[in-house]
Amino acid sequence: MTTIGIDLGGTSIKAALVDREDGILHKFSFQTDAHRGVDHIIGRLSDAILQAAARSVEPVSGVGVGSPGVISLDRTTVSDPPNFPGWTRVNLAAELRERTGYDVFVDNDANLMALGSLYFGTGKGFENFIMVTLGTGVGGGIIHQNRLFRGASGGAGELGHVIIDYDGPRSLSPAQGGIEAYLGQRFLSQRAWELIRADKDNPLYEQFKTDPVSLEPRHLTDAANQGNALAIAILQDAGHKLGIAIVNYVHTLDIRTIIVSGGVANAGDWILKPAKTMALSRLIQAYHADFDILPEILGNDAALLGSASLPYEYLSD
Repeated sequence: MTTIGIDLGGTSIKAALVDREDGILHKFSFQTDAHRGVDHIIGRLSDAILQAAARSVEPVSGVGVGSPGVISLDRTTVSDPPNFPGWTRVNLAAELRERTGYDVFVDNDANLMALGSLYFGTGKGFENFIMVTLGTGVGGGIIHQNRLFRGASGGAGELGHVIIDYDGPRSLSPAQGGIEAYLGQRFLSQRAWELIRADKDNPLYEQFKTDPVSLEPRHLTDAANQGNALAIAILQDAGHKLGIAIVNYVHTLDIRTIIVSGGVANAGDWILKPAKTMALSRLIQAYHADFDILPEILGNDAALLGSASLPYEYLSD
């Protein structure tokens, strides 16, 4: 079975032709040019689908699109995606079906990271798991009995907005003290710089003192790998906060396998080990059995493979 996966981002549109057994066959990338408006973006998405379909040696069974924003329960309509000027509410599935002739299904991009993991990644072999995505923001998806759990209206899995300190810092969310305010890439970097600039003897201060905005979590990981004690402490603290959020997820859902993906997750054990230690120290004892936190093996391909997997939920019914 061959499907097409689309990952709609504010900067680029990524597309892949995917075989259910062999994974990605071909990948493509297009500039989004979001400032040019909704019709232009729909045109770019249509081009991406048709270019991918042209490389297929068998009929394409369906198309999945991962998009930011709020997605309707019927997986057709995208509302108010961030960083897309003029886009309010668009039935993206209908628009793309009309232009390409293919059945199109749309879901939240973080949800589809979970679906990609289920079919192709670390989640393969687990009937139930929680995907936590640590990137520009913090998101996630919930897999329950081999299906994506979407809640009453399609909005389940907004894991970044779970509050771990009601007096804590703010992010772009009204959920003050949510985990995104600690582990979202920009917020983690800002908090790290506050500590680094107070320690002027640290090599990280010398490296970023003229351009602190360029500090990213990957730089903290590189420094930690070189034995920088402050970088290690910053990442461990981030891991502890992630562990607290995970306690809330597990106590609410009774799902004990946690899979972590995204750019911040590339810190690996610098974050994941303290997260697991913290979670086990706060979880009710009954939830300790089979509890684990695992890294996603797919990297950036998880979103594309998840998008391409979305039609499976309909074709297999």
